[in-house]
Amino acid sequence: MRRPFQATLLVLSGIGLLRVSLFTDLYLRYVKEGMRPLLIASGALLILLGVADAVSYARRREGDEHDEHADHGDSGHGHSHSGAPRTAWLLFLPALSLLFYAPPALGAYTASRQPPKAITHEDDFDPLPATSPLPMTLSDFTRRVQQDRTRVIKGRTVQLTGFVTSDEQGDSWFLNRIVISCCAADAQSVKVRIHRTSAPPANTWVAVTGTWHPGGTLGTSSAPAALDARSVEKIAKPVNAYTDALPLTPTR
Repeated sequence: MRRPFQATLLVLSGIGLLRVSLFTDLYLRYVKEGMRPLLIASGALLILLGVADAVSYARRREGDEHDEHADHGDSGHGHSHSGAPRTAWLLFLPALSLLFYAPPALGAYTASRQPPKAITHEDDFDPLPATSPLPMTLSDFTRRVQQDRTRVIKGRTVQLTGFVTSDEQGDSWFLNRIVISCCAADAQSVKVRIHRTSAPPANTWVAVTGTWHPGGTLGTSSAPAALDARSVEKIAKPVNAYTDALPLTPTR
Protein backbone atom coordinates (compact mmCIF):
# COMPACT_ATOMS: atom_id res chain seq x y z
CA MET A 1 0.00 0.00 0.00
CA ARG A 2 1.44 3.39 -0.99
CA ARG A 3 2.33 5.64 1.93
CA PRO A 4 0.06 8.60 0.96
CA PHE A 5 -2.89 6.22 0.74
CA GLN A 6 -2.02 4.72 4.11
CA ALA A 7 -1.68 8.11 5.80
CA THR A 8 -4.95 9.36 4.31
CA LEU A 9 -6.77 6.25 5.48
CA LEU A 10 -5.45 6.66 9.03
CA VAL A 11 -6.46 10.31 9.19
CA LEU A 12 -9.94 9.70 7.76
CA SER A 13 -10.53 6.85 10.21
CA GLY A 14 -9.39 9.01 13.11
CA ILE A 15 -11.61 11.93 12.10
CA GLY A 16 -14.53 9.53 11.71
CA LEU A 17 -14.01 8.09 15.20
CA LEU A 18 -13.84 11.56 16.72
CA ARG A 19 -16.97 12.60 14.86
CA VAL A 20 -19.11 9.76 16.20
CA SER A 21 -17.65 9.69 19.72
CA LEU A 22 -16.64 13.27 20.58
CA PHE A 23 -19.20 15.43 18.80
CA THR A 24 -22.26 13.13 18.65
CA ASP A 25 -23.82 10.14 20.40
CA LEU A 26 -23.67 8.00 17.27
CA TYR A 27 -20.99 5.83 18.86
CA LEU A 28 -23.76 4.29 20.99
CA ARG A 29 -24.91 2.47 17.86
CA TYR A 30 -21.59 0.63 17.83
CA VAL A 31 -20.46 0.17 21.45
CA LYS A 32 -21.61 0.75 25.02
CA GLU A 33 -21.31 4.16 26.66
CA GLY A 34 -18.28 3.30 28.81
CA MET A 35 -16.08 2.84 25.74
CA ARG A 36 -16.39 6.48 24.64
CA PRO A 37 -13.01 7.58 26.11
CA LEU A 38 -11.28 4.71 24.31
CA LEU A 39 -12.86 5.72 20.99
CA ILE A 40 -11.79 9.34 21.45
CA ALA A 41 -8.24 8.28 22.31
CA SER A 42 -8.15 5.89 19.35
CA GLY A 43 -9.37 8.58 16.96
CA ALA A 44 -6.75 11.06 18.15
CA LEU A 45 -4.03 8.40 17.91
CA LEU A 46 -4.99 7.47 14.35
CA ILE A 47 -4.81 11.11 13.27
CA LEU A 48 -1.38 11.53 14.88
CA LEU A 49 -0.12 8.35 13.22
CA GLY A 50 -1.47 9.45 9.85
CA VAL A 51 0.12 12.89 10.10
CA ALA A 52 3.42 11.42 11.29
CA ASP A 53 3.39 8.92 8.42
CA ALA A 54 2.69 11.68 5.89
CA VAL A 55 5.51 13.86 7.25
CA SER A 56 7.92 10.92 7.23
CA TYR A 57 6.98 10.08 3.65
CA ALA A 58 7.41 13.67 2.51
CA ARG A 59 10.87 13.94 4.07
CA ARG A 60 11.95 10.62 2.60
CA ARG A 61 10.72 11.64 -0.83
CA GLU A 62 12.66 14.90 -0.63
CA GLY A 63 15.77 12.88 0.23
CA ASP A 64 15.20 10.55 -2.73
CA GLU A 65 14.75 13.48 -5.10
CA HIS A 66 17.97 15.00 -3.82
CA ASP A 67 19.79 11.71 -4.44
CA GLU A 68 18.34 11.53 -7.94
CA HIS A 69 19.67 14.98 -8.79
CA ALA A 70 23.08 14.06 -7.38
CA ASP A 71 23.20 10.85 -9.39
CA HIS A 72 20.98 11.67 -12.35
CA GLY A 73 23.20 9.79 -14.73
CA ASP A 74 22.68 6.45 -13.00
CA SER A 75 19.93 4.80 -15.04
CA GLY A 76 19.83 1.85 -12.67
CA HIS A 77 18.47 3.95 -9.82
CA GLY A 78 14.87 2.69 -9.93
CA HIS A 79 11.76 3.50 -7.95
CA SER A 80 8.48 1.68 -7.61
CA HIS A 81 5.53 3.61 -8.98
CA SER A 82 2.98 0.94 -8.32
CA GLY A 83 -0.19 2.21 -6.72
CA ALA A 84 -2.24 0.65 -3.97
CA PRO A 85 -3.93 -2.66 -4.83
CA ARG A 86 -7.46 -2.22 -6.07
CA THR A 87 -8.86 -4.13 -3.11
CA ALA A 88 -7.09 -1.73 -0.73
CA TRP A 89 -9.38 1.07 -1.89
CA LEU A 90 -12.25 -0.82 -0.29
CA LEU A 91 -10.75 0.11 3.06
CA PHE A 92 -11.87 3.66 2.37
CA LEU A 93 -15.52 2.62 2.64
CA PRO A 94 -15.53 1.99 6.42
CA ALA A 95 -13.58 5.20 6.98
CA LEU A 96 -15.97 7.23 4.86
CA SER A 97 -18.98 5.63 6.54
CA LEU A 98 -17.81 7.00 9.88
CA LEU A 99 -17.79 10.47 8.33
CA PHE A 100 -20.98 10.50 6.27
CA TYR A 101 -23.18 7.59 7.30
CA ALA A 102 -24.55 6.30 10.58
CA PRO A 103 -25.99 2.78 10.80
CA PRO A 104 -29.62 2.56 11.89
CA ALA A 105 -30.17 2.17 15.61
CA LEU A 106 -30.90 -1.33 16.85
CA GLY A 107 -34.59 -1.76 17.41
CA ALA A 108 -37.63 -3.79 16.46
CA TYR A 109 -35.94 -5.66 13.61
CA THR A 110 -33.24 -6.98 15.94
CA ALA A 111 -35.50 -7.64 18.94
CA SER A 112 -38.15 -9.51 16.94
CA ARG A 113 -35.55 -11.99 15.69
CA GLN A 114 -34.03 -12.81 19.07
CA PRO A 115 -35.21 -14.95 21.97
CA PRO A 116 -35.51 -13.12 25.29
CA LYS A 117 -32.25 -12.58 27.13
CA ALA A 118 -31.78 -14.97 30.07
CA ILE A 119 -32.53 -13.19 33.35
CA THR A 120 -29.97 -13.58 36.12
CA HIS A 121 -31.09 -15.50 39.19
CA GLU A 122 -31.73 -13.73 42.49
CA ASP A 123 -32.53 -15.35 45.85
CA ASP A 124 -33.12 -12.35 48.12
CA PHE A 125 -35.34 -9.46 47.10
CA ASP A 126 -35.56 -6.08 48.79
CA PRO A 127 -39.02 -4.80 49.76
CA LEU A 128 -40.77 -2.94 46.98
CA PRO A 129 -41.24 0.83 47.47
CA ALA A 130 -44.79 2.00 48.10
CA THR A 131 -44.70 4.19 44.98
CA SER A 132 -47.60 3.67 42.59
CA PRO A 133 -47.16 3.21 39.75
CA LEU A 134 -43.79 1.68 40.54
CA PRO A 135 -41.13 2.28 37.82
CA MET A 136 -39.30 -0.98 37.07
CA THR A 137 -36.91 -2.28 34.46
CA LEU A 138 -38.04 -5.18 32.31
CA SER A 139 -35.45 -7.44 33.94
CA ASP A 140 -36.50 -6.53 37.48
CA PHE A 141 -40.15 -7.09 36.62
CA THR A 142 -39.37 -10.49 35.11
CA ARG A 143 -37.32 -11.51 38.16
CA ARG A 144 -40.11 -10.51 40.53
CA VAL A 145 -42.65 -12.45 38.51
CA GLN A 146 -40.60 -15.62 38.05
CA GLN A 147 -38.31 -15.76 41.11
CA ASP A 148 -39.81 -13.84 44.04
CA ARG A 149 -41.63 -16.44 46.16
CA THR A 150 -43.23 -13.73 48.32
CA ARG A 151 -45.37 -12.79 45.30
CA VAL A 152 -45.42 -9.11 46.25
CA ILE A 153 -45.71 -8.16 42.60
CA LYS A 154 -49.27 -9.50 42.45
CA GLY A 155 -51.72 -6.64 42.11
CA ARG A 156 -49.00 -3.96 42.14
CA THR A 157 -49.27 -1.23 39.53
CA VAL A 158 -45.95 -0.89 37.75
CA GLN A 159 -44.59 1.22 34.93
CA LEU A 160 -42.26 -0.29 32.32
CA THR A 161 -40.54 1.51 29.46
CA GLY A 162 -39.20 0.22 26.17
CA PHE A 163 -39.89 0.09 22.45
CA VAL A 164 -42.61 -1.82 20.64
CA THR A 165 -42.47 -4.98 18.56
CA SER A 166 -45.52 -6.83 17.28
CA ASP A 167 -46.39 -10.46 17.94
CA GLU A 168 -47.75 -13.04 15.52
CA GLN A 169 -50.59 -13.89 17.91
CA GLY A 170 -52.16 -10.53 17.24
CA ASP A 171 -53.86 -10.12 20.63
CA SER A 172 -50.71 -8.91 22.39
CA TRP A 173 -47.35 -7.30 21.66
CA PHE A 174 -43.92 -6.98 23.20
CA LEU A 175 -42.23 -4.21 25.13
CA ASN A 176 -38.46 -4.50 24.58
CA ARG A 177 -35.11 -3.20 25.69
CA ILE A 178 -31.86 -4.06 23.89
CA VAL A 179 -28.83 -4.62 26.09
CA ILE A 180 -25.26 -4.21 24.81
CA SER A 181 -22.49 -5.79 26.89
CA CYS A 182 -19.62 -4.55 24.73
CA CYS A 183 -20.71 -3.69 21.20
CA ALA A 184 -23.64 -4.02 18.81
CA ALA A 185 -22.54 -7.53 17.81
CA ASP A 186 -23.42 -8.95 21.25
CA ALA A 187 -26.77 -7.17 21.61
CA GLN A 188 -29.52 -9.09 23.40
CA SER A 189 -33.15 -8.19 24.04
CA VAL A 190 -35.30 -8.24 27.17
CA LYS A 191 -39.03 -8.62 26.54
CA VAL A 192 -42.32 -8.32 28.39
CA ARG A 193 -45.59 -9.25 26.70
CA ILE A 194 -48.30 -6.59 26.84
CA HIS A 195 -52.03 -7.48 26.94
CA ARG A 196 -55.34 -5.60 26.82
CA THR A 197 -54.27 -2.78 24.51
CA SER A 198 -53.53 -2.42 20.83
CA ALA A 199 -49.91 -2.22 19.73
CA PRO A 200 -48.42 1.16 18.84
CA PRO A 201 -46.25 1.27 15.69
CA ALA A 202 -43.08 -0.82 15.84
CA ASN A 203 -40.04 0.95 17.33
CA THR A 204 -42.22 3.44 19.21
CA TRP A 205 -40.86 4.13 22.68
CA VAL A 206 -43.60 3.93 25.29
CA ALA A 207 -44.21 3.84 29.03
CA VAL A 208 -46.73 1.12 29.90
CA THR A 209 -48.60 1.20 33.21
CA GLY A 210 -50.42 -1.89 34.42
CA THR A 211 -50.41 -5.02 36.55
CA TRP A 212 -49.00 -8.50 36.11
CA HIS A 213 -50.96 -10.66 33.67
CA PRO A 214 -51.87 -13.84 35.60
CA GLY A 215 -50.64 -17.17 34.34
CA GLY A 216 -48.72 -20.17 35.66
CA THR A 217 -47.52 -20.01 39.26
CA LEU A 218 -46.33 -16.59 40.39
CA GLY A 219 -42.79 -16.76 41.76
CA THR A 220 -41.76 -19.61 39.46
CA SER A 221 -40.50 -19.85 35.89
CA SER A 222 -43.99 -20.92 34.78
CA ALA A 223 -45.29 -17.38 35.38
CA PRO A 224 -45.22 -15.27 32.21
CA ALA A 225 -43.34 -11.98 32.04
CA ALA A 226 -46.48 -10.19 30.93
CA LEU A 227 -48.47 -7.10 31.83
CA ASP A 228 -52.14 -6.14 31.60
CA ALA A 229 -51.85 -2.56 30.40
CA ARG A 230 -53.98 0.22 31.83
CA SER A 231 -52.29 3.01 29.90
CA VAL A 232 -49.67 3.35 27.19
CA GLU A 233 -47.93 6.70 26.79
CA LYS A 234 -45.47 7.59 24.05
CA ILE A 235 -42.10 8.80 25.39
CA ALA A 236 -38.89 10.19 23.96
CA LYS A 237 -36.16 7.66 23.26
CA PRO A 238 -33.97 7.64 26.37
CA VAL A 239 -30.27 8.42 26.30
CA ASN A 240 -29.52 5.00 27.81
CA ALA A 241 -31.42 3.15 25.11
CA TYR A 242 -29.05 0.17 25.02
CA THR A 243 -29.37 -0.75 28.69
CA ASP A 244 -32.25 -2.23 30.62
CA ALA A 245 -32.42 0.66 33.06
CA LEU A 246 -34.93 3.26 34.11
CA PRO A 247 -34.95 5.94 31.38
CA LEU A 248 -32.78 9.01 31.84
CA THR A 249 -35.18 11.23 29.92
CA PRO A 250 -38.66 12.21 31.11
CA THR A 251 -41.80 11.42 29.18
CA ARG A 252 -43.04 14.00 26.73
